[in-house]
Amino acid sequence: MNRKRVIKRINPLFLKGIAHRGLHDDELTENGLNAFKAAIDNNFAFELDVHLTLDNELIVCHDSELMRTTGKTGIIENLSLKDIKDNYKLLDGEDVPTLNEVLALDNERVPIVVELKVYNKNYKTLAKITKKVLRQIKDKRNIILISFDPRALLFSSHRFIRQLLVSTNKKGELFWTFKLHPLFESLDLDYEIIALPSVRKYCKNHFVNTWTIDSKEKFDKVLPYVDTVTFQLMDNEYVRNNLANKNNKVL
Repeated sequence: MNRKRVIKRINPLFLKGIAHRGLHDDELTENGLNAFKAAIDNNFAFELDVHLTLDNELIVCHDSELMRTTGKTGIIENLSLKDIKDNYKLLDGEDVPTLNEVLALDNERVPIVVELKVYNKNYKTLAKITKKVLRQIKDKRNIILISFDPRALLFSSHRFIRQLLVSTNKKGELFWTFKLHPLFESLDLDYEIIALPSVRKYCKNHFVNTWTIDSKEKFDKVLPYVDTVTFQLMDNEYVRNNLANKNNKVL
């Protein structure tokens, strides 16, 4: 899908930067309600990751292993929602949230990028349950779905823009990525591959996000080629203002 068609289907706030796992820092744990509230309060779109629990509930966390963000070992996919709620807390003291809890907090005030995290080939069930939860979204421009697993995106809701995540510069994998891209509306690219000629050629005519930008140097390198960025731990207003200036000229 070309750039203009994608832009018409998304909330314009996506074009001013996407807070990676919320606006987290040393005090606010990533993918927690406090980090998401900070993004909402600062009027930024944000990105989150969803995993499927043992009892088919959607938990928001980047890793399947809970140790890094809670300090206690455990695999989300091997635990029930009750197990997680009763026995785990994020490092900032908050509960590990469900997708429903994040959606209730946000109430469509800012748009959200939802990454589907596949575990042991559960892509179909994960996609279908995510699709069911996202039926509550009133404005379809407020959600973008992303995943490294194209099967998860194919089984997910076609109401929303879907972006295939790309994280490698291996020629074979890039070849298949660009063979697959017509199946989806957009690509979400690791900033390290933006310099490749084939990628820059794609960027000329398609809507592209890149991740994860955590310095002005990285931001300045990718800005000429992408429509927006997923960022963390940097000057928020630098991201917002520079993307706004660029996209105002294009739009």
